[in-house]
Amino acid sequence: MIRFEHVAKRYPGGIQALSDVNFSLEKGELAFLTGHSGAGKSTLLRLIALLERPSRGQVVFDGRNVGKLARRHIPYLRRRVGVIFQDYRLLNDKRVFDNVALPLVIAGLSYSEIKRRVRAALDKVGLLEKERMYPPMLSGGEQQRVGIARAIIGKPPLILADEPTGNLDPDMSAELMNYFLQLNELGVTMLIASHDLDLIRQLGRRVLVLKAGEMVDDLPARSALTGDDTHV
Repeated sequence: MIRFEHVAKRYPGGIQALSDVNFSLEKGELAFLTGHSGAGKSTLLRLIALLERPSRGQVVFDGRNVGKLARRHIPYLRRRVGVIFQDYRLLNDKRVFDNVALPLVIAGLSYSEIKRRVRAALDKVGLLEKERMYPPMLSGGEQQRVGIARAIIGKPPLILADEPTGNLDPDMSAELMNYFLQLNELGVTMLIASHDLDLIRQLGRRVLVLKAGEMVDDLPARSALTGDDTHV
């Protein structure tokens, strides 16, 4: 479903975020992306979601080179990708319900269907009773869960998550990851950037390791599970 071919990303000012990255993620696969702060994890996810374009190389999603995608086709691609941002990206002047409903409103669904699906998603992340609140009234962990509900509401075939458990307690983190596993079992492809190495080891899935913008390791599930590799 996703393929990186010699991908590099350089920002203005000469900051090299990624250098010659190569990997592929098959349809229906769940993998973790890890590495030190500043290793390039967020940039890699942003290239897939077409929030950034590569400076060099190809980012292929569903057989299409997204770096060359015409502007008019970008909204279609983004409807197929659910993104969980590290900094939430919520609309502070909109209630929780409306933040989560936004992808469905854009897609033109009926209000009755939107209401049903938003409440189901909020119930999944334990925030149904806070649907009428505004994001600034919530804790950081609660805002993160609103972002997760918004990402999954449109039932996209691909979910990208940037540190989704960063502001959650251990119990909620484990519960969230179990929900991600359930989505994956239904066929959703997932790439999750995370610093939570203990949780990654417990789940025993494939792990991609970035260091200073380079992909330095690609650990199969067995290695990730045993924790034998020094990177994980």
